[in-house]
Amino acid sequence: MPLLYTIGKLTVAPALRLAFRPTVEGLEHVPETGGAIFAGNHLSVADELFLGTVVPRHLAFWAKSEYFTGTGAKGAFSKFVLTGLGAIPVERAGGRAALSAFDAAIPALRGGDLVVVYPEGTRSPDGKLYRGRTGAARLAVAAGVPIIPVGTIGTDKAQPIGARVPRPGTAKITVRFGKPLDFTGRPDDRTSLRQMTDEVMSEIQKLTGQEYVPRYAPKRADTDPAAEA
Repeated sequence: MPLLYTIGKLTVAPALRLAFRPTVEGLEHVPETGGAIFAGNHLSVADELFLGTVVPRHLAFWAKSEYFTGTGAKGAFSKFVLTGLGAIPVERAGGRAALSAFDAAIPALRGGDLVVVYPEGTRSPDGKLYRGRTGAARLAVAAGVPIIPVGTIGTDKAQPIGARVPRPGTAKITVRFGKPLDFTGRPDDRTSLRQMTDEVMSEIQKLTGQEYVPRYAPKRADTDPAAEA
């Protein structure tokens, strides 16, 4: 586990548990060893904080590449923190550059790490669950690892879009893990990836009870770090 991540587990995680007392269900579905992909709904930037708080293992989040290439003291600090946390840079421009995130995630997964992906691609603007993009399924097939559905409830109230930090006493936080989905041997053509992604989103919806919208969520200009490329 990276040093800064370890420090966070010893400091930030206990503080969040004390302040919010999140409910955790299905933690037995999180493997003690081996690689896996967490695919969850995305309501708030706090989703990442609480997921990292309740999962005992290291989680590799995807982060916008700009956070690794900034200039000046702020840019250097951002790069230091994200590198120390073991984050995976994502190029938001698309094309071959964006695939570098997959190139980095595949060896991490094969090496036994856990990678977090939010298939909706951005935070939900209205609390509903939107159609998933196929990146998580493509990554699972390429790396040969299972996808663990994750449902997070209450983070949109604890830290609404625009809020800088989660606010204690504003919401009950619940994090639910579903049974791993094994797509080993499935083809990676467009139709199969769509079917696998729809399976993942269906399991997430069962965990959260959100209304499902069969179209992609509108993109935000400030899409946050762990959203899928």
